[in-house]
Amino acid sequence: MTTPWGSYALTRFPEDPRDRLRAWDASDTYLLRHLSASGTPLDGAVVVVGDRWGALTTALAGHRPTQITDSFLAREATLGNLARNDVEADGVRLLTTRDAPPDRVDVLVVRVPKSLALLEDQLHRLAPAVHEGTVVVGTGMVKEIHTSTLKLFERILGPTRTSLAEQKARLIFCTPDPALGRGVNPWPYRYELPDGIGPLSGRTVTNHAGVFCADHLDIGTRFFLEHLPRGRGAQRVVDLGCGNGIVGLATALTNPEAEVVFVDESYQAVASAEATYRDNTEGSAEFRVGDGMSGVPAASVDLVLNNPPFHSHQATTDAIAWRMFTGARRALRPGGELWVIGNRHLGYHVKLRRLFGNSELIASDAKFVVLKAVRK
Repeated sequence: MTTPWGSYALTRFPEDPRDRLRAWDASDTYLLRHLSASGTPLDGAVVVVGDRWGALTTALAGHRPTQITDSFLAREATLGNLARNDVEADGVRLLTTRDAPPDRVDVLVVRVPKSLALLEDQLHRLAPAVHEGTVVVGTGMVKEIHTSTLKLFERILGPTRTSLAEQKARLIFCTPDPALGRGVNPWPYRYELPDGIGPLSGRTVTNHAGVFCADHLDIGTRFFLEHLPRGRGAQRVVDLGCGNGIVGLATALTNPEAEVVFVDESYQAVASAEATYRDNTEGSAEFRVGDGMSGVPAASVDLVLNNPPFHSHQATTDAIAWRMFTGARRALRPGGELWVIGNRHLGYHVKLRRLFGNSELIASDAKFVVLKAVRK
């Protein structure tokens, strides 16, 4: 990635030489060119929100920025890219979306996230630290910036406008108005599950901003709940890619002797899962933020439940599912099982047969399949 401050070698995390997706895009370089060309003073408190793979943070590292991210993968990518470019990580402050934000922000750089809810939450949390002189610049590809995106900046921080597009990227310029009546941050959001879904019926779910299906039970998870294994006793079970934790909670309620581990790469998701679990049961469970099963010891798990994502930001990819399946196989004991739900067209049965040597169809409807693979 070439910037006004030099060129940087960048990769995504985990690093995969076969991965053709770059660790930056035109919106990152557009924003960096603007900061340089406009003479934006960077000697104050610089905050970078939503940096996807650490490109912005690495380029701005000489100005001691604070990065705020919801992604464990983005955090690890940032550390790797700082090291790859011989940049001292000590000069960069790495925060998650669950940490208290800085008390003062002089330059706020926002890489627009896919989730409007996450953007709303982060702008609300940062607004008290923004002052009249704060330079606020957002960036994203044209297809990622909508009228609703601009309205959030305007409603929470102040008057907002956009730039002309360059290489299908656009900038957002916001003039902070500290006197603005922005209202109350609506996150986290809580709702009651519908009836007719067994032990979860009527229970309260907590969703922090950015977690999938913030205000209702999605049809895929509902179908999975109908076909989860039951009565397995004292097993160690992993809810892999747990989101708000509904699947793991259902397992804990139907198998009280089970030890449930909730895993996700999103800090917001794991916080949601823990809140949902604590509100609905007094049992013990483990909550882990990480790269899939990478932190789970080999041959230590009896059952893995998984609804893998098939998008990485705007890119459609099966790399995440493949990494989850591979990690599950390593972590499962002989005879342990991986249960997967996915859209029929994704063809997960092919991947499972390649990896496990077997794949059993447990249930299907017009849209979804539930599959089981056994570790031999």
